[in-house]
Amino acid sequence: MPLSLDTLRVGHTYRIANFGEKRDFTVERKLTDHDYEIKDCITQEKMQLSELIVYGTSKDFELDEIDEQGNFI
Repeated sequence: MPLSLDTLRVGHTYRIANFGEKRDFTVERKLTDHDYEIKDCITQEKMQLSELIVYGTSKDFELDEIDEQGNFI
């Protein structure tokens, strides 16, 4: 079941799908009530979660927690 942005936890890994693009990231720290510092699991680039959803969310928007093997929890 897709998660809300408010339920993200520091140290956990998530997969976001939005506008046909999918990214896996780990939450590094909470910045505000609705924004987090995240690290892309592939590029290791650090960014803010708000940068991924700056243009809004599409019909295919999904946010799921994943385990170390890439399985949905």
